[in-house]
Amino acid sequence: MIRSFWSRVSGLLGLGTQPAPAIPDEGGKAVLILSGQGNPGEKYAKNRHNAGFLVLDFIHREYGFQPWRSKFESEIAEGVINTSNGREKVLLVKPQTYYNETGRALSKAVQFYKLNAEDVVVLHDEIDLAPGRLRMKQGGGHSGNNGIRSMIAHLGETFRRVRIGVGHPGDKSKVMPYVLADFSKADSEWFEPMAKAIASALPFLVEGNDERFQTEVMRLAPAPKNDPKKTAR
Repeated sequence: MIRSFWSRVSGLLGLGTQPAPAIPDEGGKAVLILSGQGNPGEKYAKNRHNAGFLVLDFIHREYGFQPWRSKFESEIAEGVINTSNGREKVLLVKPQTYYNETGRALSKAVQFYKLNAEDVVVLHDEIDLAPGRLRMKQGGGHSGNNGIRSMIAHLGETFRRVRIGVGHPGDKSKVMPYVLADFSKADSEWFEPMAKAIASALPFLVEGNDERFQTEVMRLAPAPKNDPKKTAR
């Protein structure tokens, strides 16, 4: 199971698969930035802390975004998403400044495109949600997440957040080793279905219907039964 899972995830990372045809660039500025939280490099590629990057890779492949390129201390890619409001241009951003400094890189893209914090959605791992759960949030504090702390420092609090539950190791001292470890065999049962569900429900997120997006993701990829050893708030 785990070998099969990570062979598919290698597709999310752009390894060993053919990308979908790229959507033609229709011009104009991006109306929404989707930014993932994660660390650059193969060493961290399969870590729980890189859940945001992995989901962006899946979206990139499924929607045929333009090839990744380097700009704003990030890897970025442009694409178009069909929504009930029409075709919306979206920018995917994977900051390459390491997790705790992602706000610095993302702020450069926001300034370049003359956008506001409200035009940004950050996808990140969330230890305060059980594995396979997803919750939307806009505004508020960082809850100890240093990547979100950096985003707030550079953008303010009003950006939207896709919180991807990865569970809690049960002891505060174990949090860092846990999030910097690769996804486990058990994670294979929920992570890919969630990535697919996020991609499928993406038009709702792009058009600003966060409640419908969250509901649709959880309908398409129900969370596994709670692990009593993991936090499930």
